[in-house]
Amino acid sequence: MKLKQFGLVTLMTLSSFTVNAATMDDVAELQHTWAKVNYNLEGDAQEDAFEDLVKQADKVVMHNADSAEAYIWRGIIKSSYAGAKGGLGAMSLAKASKVDLEKALSINETALAGSALTSLGTLYAKVPGWPIGFGDDEKARELLQKALSINPDGIDSNYFYASFLADNRNYAEAEKFLLKAQNAAGRPDRPLADKGRRQEISALLDEIHSQQKQKGSLFQ
Repeated sequence: MKLKQFGLVTLMTLSSFTVNAATMDDVAELQHTWAKVNYNLEGDAQEDAFEDLVKQADKVVMHNADSAEAYIWRGIIKSSYAGAKGGLGAMSLAKASKVDLEKALSINETALAGSALTSLGTLYAKVPGWPIGFGDDEKARELLQKALSINPDGIDSNYFYASFLADNRNYAEAEKFLLKAQNAAGRPDRPLADKGRRQEISALLDEIHSQQKQKGSLFQ
């Protein structure tokens, strides 16, 4: 009887690993397509591609309804689509992204090295506040710092916290986190995303140095 029970437990465990592997394959496909759309396309072509990618993410979530990773990536895609779309039409996408990321946090807030915290914190930082949207700098800071506590050396966690600090004109602190992001280890499975992010890091560093130079000239 014990052997049979052991066999059943083993089978259930192996099935669980199979489901998780299949889920991560689906998520990896979303990641790779997102990087191409986000960094290689512009204008109407990018918006159309994001719209198609949301539909693809819907299918992944539908088949993996208990996966934090699936919700995270649908949330990231919707958020990116909102950024590409802009204007009032972007707000419904931002709100839908918020719902997905909150769902991911309710399942597993450490999934994908705390990516739901990073992405939701960035949403709170970038979206307008009440009455137009739900933006809230204090909530953004809380979430972004929590993401850093989970993934202190990550390229995304450091970059997005630095971006938040720069938006709030805390340039010295922002530069510190940007340099940490710049020195973060590469992700072998995400070369295009890393290349695009490093370009964003360099651009923000240049902007910060320009702001610091202007600020310094005011006091000369």
